[in-house]
Amino acid sequence: MIERMSEVQVMDIRSQMLPAAEAAARIVQGIPEARLDDPTPCPGWDVRDVVNHLILWNARGGTAARKLPTTGPGEDHDFTAEPHWADRFAEQARDTALAWADPSAWEGATSLTGNKEGMPAEFIAGIVFGECVVHGWDLAVATGRDPAFPPQVVQAAWEQIVPTAEVSREYGAFGPEVPVPEDAPLLDRVLGLSGRDPHWAP
Repeated sequence: MIERMSEVQVMDIRSQMLPAAEAAARIVQGIPEARLDDPTPCPGWDVRDVVNHLILWNARGGTAARKLPTTGPGEDHDFTAEPHWADRFAEQARDTALAWADPSAWEGATSLTGNKEGMPAEFIAGIVFGECVVHGWDLAVATGRDPAFPPQVVQAAWEQIVPTAEVSREYGAFGPEVPVPEDAPLLDRVLGLSGRDPHWAP
């Protein structure tokens, strides 16, 4: 069952959607072409796989915010084969974040897959936001960098992931929770809930 977020949680995530998108864009734009085949914290996925996943679902997140039909490439598409793919993602991520800045985007139901029934729009918004943070971290550590998320983004990520982690696990989006001490940095706790080892290294 999808647990509804409080009004405060919704407002926090909405206010941090653009900073999270900008952080993810900065991380993606800093990926060297030579490291696209490097491993990531996502089992069986290399950097290219995570980049393609992030680009695809972020684009669909913008479509979902506007409650439009799902269009565009599928999961087998390699965005990294296209010219200026990182800069194009930066523009797209900003556009998607701005689409979710519209309060009406958070009303009713919408979908990332074209499912007619959809899910609560706030839940979909949380997925889009969380992808920027979690996959942004995946890509940063896979390429030897600090993700450098603003503290407010990490706080909003925590507020988003606590009520949704188990549902995400049921849908296969997250792996088993990785135990993290309660006094660990908040980002580490977010990562643990999402099924990641905060101390992962290539």
